[in-house]
Amino acid sequence: MLRTVSVLALGLVLGIGHAQAAAGDDILDIVAPFEINGTDPSTGGDLFLKMGVAETLVGADEAGKPIPALATSWELSDDGKVWRFKLRPHATFHDGTPLTAEAVVAALTAAKGKPGILNKAPIETVAVDGNDVVVRLSEPFAPLLAFLAQNTTAILAPAAYDDKGRVTQVIGTGPYKISLLQAPQKMTVERFDGYWGEKPSIRAASYLAVGRGETRALMAESGDADFVFNLDPASRTRLARSPKVNILSVSIPRSILLKVNAGDPLLKDIRARQALSLAVDREGIAAAILRYPAAANQLFPPSVASWHNANVQPLAYDAEKAKALLADLGWKLGSDGLLAKGGQRFALTLVTYPDRPELPLVAAVLQEQLKEVGVAITINSTNSSEIPAKHQDGSLQMGLAARNFALVPDPIGTMLQDYPPQGGDWGSMNWSNAEFDQAIKDLSNISDAAQGQSLREKAVSILQAELPVIPIAWYQQTAAVSKKLENVRLDPFERDFGLARMRWAQ
Repeated sequence: MLRTVSVLALGLVLGIGHAQAAAGDDILDIVAPFEINGTDPSTGGDLFLKMGVAETLVGADEAGKPIPALATSWELSDDGKVWRFKLRPHATFHDGTPLTAEAVVAALTAAKGKPGILNKAPIETVAVDGNDVVVRLSEPFAPLLAFLAQNTTAILAPAAYDDKGRVTQVIGTGPYKISLLQAPQKMTVERFDGYWGEKPSIRAASYLAVGRGETRALMAESGDADFVFNLDPASRTRLARSPKVNILSVSIPRSILLKVNAGDPLLKDIRARQALSLAVDREGIAAAILRYPAAANQLFPPSVASWHNANVQPLAYDAEKAKALLADLGWKLGSDGLLAKGGQRFALTLVTYPDRPELPLVAAVLQEQLKEVGVAITINSTNSSEIPAKHQDGSLQMGLAARNFALVPDPIGTMLQDYPPQGGDWGSMNWSNAEFDQAIKDLSNISDAAQGQSLREKAVSILQAELPVIPIAWYQQTAAVSKKLENVRLDPFERDFGLARMRWAQ
């Protein structure tokens, strides 16, 4: 009883009225930790895609391959520099205006001018040609279709923008339209009867951002939410015994990794980063914290088949070898059991965030494991935005994060963002490698499968050897789903909650 009351009280405090769910309304209530970061697709597009409000020119299937979405088909010129997209003829925006080539060009032009994926592509122009959209490139760029499937490229109606190109309202083409938006916490949507595709069964849905994992689990348990994402391991075990919910899980292209500042005096030498990696008992973390077999012996999980390199030497746990490497670097254990050299202790601050509830727990275990080899770790569990902020100001030493390699359905999109020569917010910091940079550049320009695979293997081998990030665990997405719902599945690419396919059980 106390648990239910506490959740309902939370709803009253936030002014969200989620207690309605317990009263038997027909609104599907979705809860996850992700905040709504505004109306612009460049900041909030992922949730607009997930909730079925906005759509992209190109879609992606469950293997990440491009499929038609607002574009029904496309053609590529012989020189690989001109893409022509044919638009869906009877699609309309939520304000009733038709989807036109002019509207698509305006939306893509706006996206290209803002932070996001399109400014990583060598696009010269996006133009209208009759009823088609034509994208001209300065050089061949194989991943363009994947880039056009990414959430920051969502197509909004002309009326969504003000005269300065700012998005003031979210007017998409999806099966649902927004009825209420209260960023950063709440969104409600209702079925769009003018949708070009199959009409959804669910009439309306709400989304609520709830940061605390315990609170999300209690909302699932009490019936105040119907679809709850990102369960911590203890809650997952408890909810598996509940008669009210089903637990779903799926392996996803996401890894828990330790981002390290390779320019920090303590971490600059490759041997120091190798020692940290050798000190990590990944199998122990997977068993004790994550409670599924997910120890990461390289950056990419097997679910990212094209990037998982079975030929690299797996990362392993060897505390004695870690100690030997640190000794080679001149570090000596003091009477307090910690390493010191020249009056300086080997002490690092690790930044992480509780949005993904397992991360602070993993950080605590890493703190103990690294202490075993003499490395002192201070944990700073804070907002996820602190990792990129501290990357930008140069103060980050280490960051523990869960990185999604399917933000763009082709992982090359994430690689271009995370591992450019100057570093990336969620990837390398003060690290570059000329061979690696060339391999990534070449991957962007070729379409030959065999050559591409060779380049991917080379890139992964370099990351494995130099460890600009240290892989810890591969990821599973888990969710608690009310038994009142049918036809629910988890998207391994985390693009879609699947709201349009769900229905209430009869």
